[in-house]
Amino acid sequence: MRSKKMEGTSAPSLRRDPYEVLCVSRDSSDQEIKTAYRKLALKYHPDKNANNPEASELFKEVAYSYSILSDPEKRRQYDTAGFEAVEDSMDMEIDLSNLGTVNTMFAALFSKLGVPIKTTISANVLEEALNGTVTVRPLPIGTSVSGKVDKQCAHFFGVTINDEQAECGIVVRVTSTAQSKFKLLYFEHDINGGYGLALQEDSEKTGKVTSAGMYFLHFQVYRMDSTVNALAIAKDPESAFFKRLEGLQPCEVSELKAGTHIFAVYGDNFFKTATYTIEALCAKSYEDTTEKLKDIESQILRKRNELRQFETEYRKALARFQEVTNRYTQEKQSVDELLKQRDSIHATFTVTRPPSGISNLSNGSSSKVPGETESPMEDGNSDGKDKSGKKKWFNLNLMGSDKKLG
Repeated sequence: MRSKKMEGTSAPSLRRDPYEVLCVSRDSSDQEIKTAYRKLALKYHPDKNANNPEASELFKEVAYSYSILSDPEKRRQYDTAGFEAVEDSMDMEIDLSNLGTVNTMFAALFSKLGVPIKTTISANVLEEALNGTVTVRPLPIGTSVSGKVDKQCAHFFGVTINDEQAECGIVVRVTSTAQSKFKLLYFEHDINGGYGLALQEDSEKTGKVTSAGMYFLHFQVYRMDSTVNALAIAKDPESAFFKRLEGLQPCEVSELKAGTHIFAVYGDNFFKTATYTIEALCAKSYEDTTEKLKDIESQILRKRNELRQFETEYRKALARFQEVTNRYTQEKQSVDELLKQRDSIHATFTVTRPPSGISNLSNGSSSKVPGETESPMEDGNSDGKDKSGKKKWFNLNLMGSDKKLG
């Protein structure tokens, strides 16, 4: 399994060649790079250099360099195009031992809100393991152990396997129904008799539990790095879906040989202990499940490639959609304006000239009472005078003569 970045990986202000920082050559093997990193990380770890700011910066530089060279894809990108090719995908981790109370509270709050915050492993834990002074509890295959581990501390377990179990593969998983934050660690035996950190997996929330697992199954297994999707959402919420599967990171396939292998549960909570259950399983007892995992991993990889292609199509279609939507809005406004102007012109076809301040009716009809004859000379003057000189109908002699009847 590929080791995740095990210490702080914030980029130093002045970047040096990662190979130079770790004192390795460009053709160094993964194991040589890993060994160089362990040595320098312990040397400059903030826990051991509390009063030395220079050591803290060197530690960041070492961790940043290792985060590039420990990942085959990032290493290839760096070798091809330098820092620019990898800087956008770099993550950042923080060292809890360097945070004050207030900063720790803010970090805990962001973590509670779902913002993924990566943290380093205490140098004391790493050094005690390297010195072989840790207590290792047995964890037989097919069993589970529950416990509580203090923050920035670790519980170590020894998983002993035989040749058949090594050939079939094993799985070690840790879950927490309390949704505690923790790390699952795997240590290799050191030449000095202690244990050196080789792999680590951070817990991820799935449903109502947090979990982490290591799968030594002789085929490529992937882990999900949630920070990739979180960063994508921060930069462009619409791209979050397409970046969702980009968080898949290949785990290094390690063929465990018969013998005892050391795992540890590290308490990664900010204030309280981490509640957990760790179990070790042989893949032989889960052959159907193993095949399903192998199949689903290949399906997800194919889907990730399909999404990369579909994103290009989607972006083009979305741009076209926005273009025609904007035109639709413009055309609608244009049509509404033309119809409004037409109605206004229609309304001018009328003999009625309303006084200033009184608008025509929309259909251009007169407001006179039906059946009432309108004089073309009547203009509705406000002074109420009849300037036409014409007699009103009620002053006319209806008999048509002034003579008296005899």
